[in-house]
Amino acid sequence: MTTQKKLGIWMDHAHAHLMEVTPGATETETVGSKFTDEAEDQDSAKGERLMHNKEQHEESAYYKELGKEILKYDDVLLFGPTDAKAELFNLLKADTHFQDIKIEMRQADKMTDNQQHAFVKDYFMAN
Repeated sequence: MTTQKKLGIWMDHAHAHLMEVTPGATETETVGSKFTDEAEDQDSAKGERLMHNKEQHEESAYYKELGKEILKYDDVLLFGPTDAKAELFNLLKADTHFQDIKIEMRQADKMTDNQQHAFVKDYFMAN
């Protein structure tokens, strides 16, 4: 029997903390969106339509990067304070590449790193 590879992702629209659950510890990697508030302020001066297109493109790239990481796992928990988790969840469920991966979503507030790790460990221990 193979061991299930488990990943917890705390995310919002700006960045994601990827926490791989291993028997010894939980390792964290951060993935950030390229679309920052500073870039948004600069682009808003150029026009709202341009800003919206750029934001959509960069958000798509952010979700695509997260998707590449998720493909390495069997069981994934998406959690965080914004709708970003639901947006990513819907994209993943529509893509057949992710059909064999168990993906769950949970609402969570802003958390410290330790709170995020505890949330992920509690979730996977209960499942």
